[in-house]
Amino acid sequence: MTGEITSPTSGSASGSGVNAPIAQLSTVTLRAEWRAFAEFLKRPVLPEARAPMRAGGVAVARLLGLDLIFLFVFLGGLLTLVAVGVELPENLNATLELNLSTVFLIVIGAPLIEELVFRSWLSGRPRYLIVIPIMLIAGVIAAFLGVSRTGEAAEIGVGLAILGGLAVSLIAMIAVWKSGPAAWFKTIFPGAFWLSSAAFALVHFANYTEGSFFVLLPLVLPQFVLGSIAAYLRVHYGLWTAIAIHALHNGIAIGLASLAMASEAGA
Repeated sequence: MTGEITSPTSGSASGSGVNAPIAQLSTVTLRAEWRAFAEFLKRPVLPEARAPMRAGGVAVARLLGLDLIFLFVFLGGLLTLVAVGVELPENLNATLELNLSTVFLIVIGAPLIEELVFRSWLSGRPRYLIVIPIMLIAGVIAAFLGVSRTGEAAEIGVGLAILGGLAVSLIAMIAVWKSGPAAWFKTIFPGAFWLSSAAFALVHFANYTEGSFFVLLPLVLPQFVLGSIAAYLRVHYGLWTAIAIHALHNGIAIGLASLAMASEAGA
């Protein structure tokens, strides 16, 4: 039908199942966005094209609502466990002093760095994929220099290896900047998507000083959900949308923590 608009994960007119971009923002509803995300989880596919940038902000707001619903349900479950006497592992974030630098690190620094590490390469574009082997090599060289040398020489060697890796990465990215997604990456994309979301959740084990794997695993479910949503946004609307929802999630979490501390102080 002429003028028909498809959702981010709907198939093409030929029935190939390739994701199609949103052509007009007004034709996509909140329910359609959530449904598209659910379909994406069932069958992760790398889209052939991204939706227009103007659609990204609305998509972030829509998916943030879904993220917050899960977050509040999760927090409600934790509060219920605490109320019945279950002792939960201490989260290191609860011990942080919420000054300006800490808030900046959590709301701006962490989302930017973590999205670059865990989600930038999900586009399958060589300009992102090429950084991974270069920085791995730089990391190995830095580790070798750090072990084989001592004192100031070790620090200089590690620093030069990392700076060299970043410089080579930048040059390589510029060289292949306009190249499209690698064909082989589209094949492995489902596994890459789940690996990215799982790794993002598991790295947050570092927020806890104690607890076994099976105790901590449920506690990082919010990060797994956020990682899945951020990955969906990244491939359909661009990396900036993944950074944005991550920053908003962290900002709201800090706000809730501040309210909880204020409530305890006033009790």
